[in-house]
Amino acid sequence: MIVDLDDLSSAADLLTRALDLPEDAAEAGMLAGRLAAPPAGRPVTRLTADDGTGLVFASINDADPRLGHVELLAVRPEVRRRGVGAALLRAAEERLADLGAERVRLGGNPPCYAWPGIDVRYTPAVCLARRAGYRLTDTAWNMTADLTLRSAEAARDEARLEATGVKVLPAGGDTPDWVRSIWGDGWAWEVEQSLDRGGAGCYVAVRDGEILGFAAYGANRPSWFGPMGTAPAAEGLGVGRVLLRRCLADQRAGGLTTAQIGWAGPIGFYSKAVAARLERIFWIYTKAL
Repeated sequence: MIVDLDDLSSAADLLTRALDLPEDAAEAGMLAGRLAAPPAGRPVTRLTADDGTGLVFASINDADPRLGHVELLAVRPEVRRRGVGAALLRAAEERLADLGAERVRLGGNPPCYAWPGIDVRYTPAVCLARRAGYRLTDTAWNMTADLTLRSAEAARDEARLEATGVKVLPAGGDTPDWVRSIWGDGWAWEVEQSLDRGGAGCYVAVRDGEILGFAAYGANRPSWFGPMGTAPAAEGLGVGRVLLRRCLADQRAGGLTTAQIGWAGPIGFYSKAVAARLERIFWIYTKAL
């Protein structure tokens, strides 16, 4: 039987057992807590099998109330292929329909999310999506930055910026409002999280008191970088490279050897700036209810 999930500590334990990829299992507790604290006003539903063998987190899109997201579905390995995942997915679809959803996406509901979609290495999840009538509608990817690599250009780029009057500083409380004015509420929310959470941070590039760009890390997951943006008037100055490297340096100092650039783009920029490589590929599935 599928029931409401009330105990997040049990969710963290289940995810640790159910997430097959080590990079996900290592952040299992944080993932459960992150998805349990979305932006204010977001309708959510959290369900579990009453025997504790699986769970599902789902929510309504912040911008489109007719779109639901199944953000996380996990089943313990020893009971897979017994219908637990299918039952959880059906229950989530019913709850989302009750909340007004007309279609459901198997993927992240930004700005608060665990993954963009289904990592293609989670083969049972891909099989479940196909059996349940979902169709592949989009592809997303992460890039991996090797934090053990040091850029010979980093110090030179920072010095060049400073020579033009641009300083890179830790972000202040006014940064979310500035981000909101250009990129909207989603990125502003992520910046707010990066300022309030341990293992997270945000930097800004400033000239004559004017913010020219920002970069954040750890807003949703400690090992993930982003979002990052440069004001249109500052494009071409090289602000992004310096901000990116500052954030990655913090993550390296925190003990990480790699960082994930989540939902990455543009690929060429990250490849050139920090030798990041395409690695995690996510398939996003959608179904009309």
